[in-house]
Amino acid sequence: MLKEKTICFLGAGNLAEALIKGLISSGRLSPGKIVASDKLPNRLVLLAERYEIKIYNENAQAAADSDIIFITVKPQDAAILMKEIAPVFAGREAVGKVIISAVAGVTTNALLDALQTSGVERPVPIVRAMPNTPVTVRQGATALCAGIYAGRAELDLAAALFGAVGKVIEVADESLMDAVTGLSGSGPAYVFYFIEALIEAGVRLGLNRADAKTLAVQTVLGAGLLASESDAPLDDLRRAVTSPGGTTMEGIKSLEANGFKEIVVGAVEAATKRAKELSGR
Repeated sequence: MLKEKTICFLGAGNLAEALIKGLISSGRLSPGKIVASDKLPNRLVLLAERYEIKIYNENAQAAADSDIIFITVKPQDAAILMKEIAPVFAGREAVGKVIISAVAGVTTNALLDALQTSGVERPVPIVRAMPNTPVTVRQGATALCAGIYAGRAELDLAAALFGAVGKVIEVADESLMDAVTGLSGSGPAYVFYFIEALIEAGVRLGLNRADAKTLAVQTVLGAGLLASESDAPLDDLRRAVTSPGGTTMEGIKSLEANGFKEIVVGAVEAATKRAKELSGR
């Protein structure tokens, strides 16, 4: 599916590089089918040298020469970018082109409005994506949502793209992307914070910091992999480690007494609320 397409990245930051690296290493796309554009020339040169992709100085030209236009700019730059590439979608050459946006907090309707304000009258298929930072190690979690002019074919293209760097889900209601932001978008930071706490506990109890980090990181990595590969419910996996009257039971009791679950739920809710505020809702 992707091998026949040319994909451009408008905004060549960390996410773009993670996807470029993932697509090339997975064999789903060759470097010759990848284009990047960015306002920082040095960044483009770096990507060209590192991955042997084609680079452009102008967003409109990169979009014109591509089938999939991937947008990874900052939210405040999104409207300006849509104005720049609007001419590409005004003519017949726009047929078959798809926009995939990973711009945080910017809805597909907002992007469409920016195109229409710039004179684009035809329907433009846009898929919104919310990936998280583990895409850099091809273990990301990405949620997709179709804009009003995007259908099954466009969602499948986006899923193939993000499937190269992790797991993908789809949400039917775009308003749920705020919850995705609060859960998986911000989630890696919560996990890192938890790992920091495990390390600190180990150090306080006499372990050196390097050993505590190795144990903490591998414990979280292994538990996550076990949860992913096991058919057992999570509470069954937890009970399998928690013997009555044992050490783990005492640890779980302490977590419960301090409201651990509600603390985590509260963090996700707070991040989701902020995502709604940033998107103007």
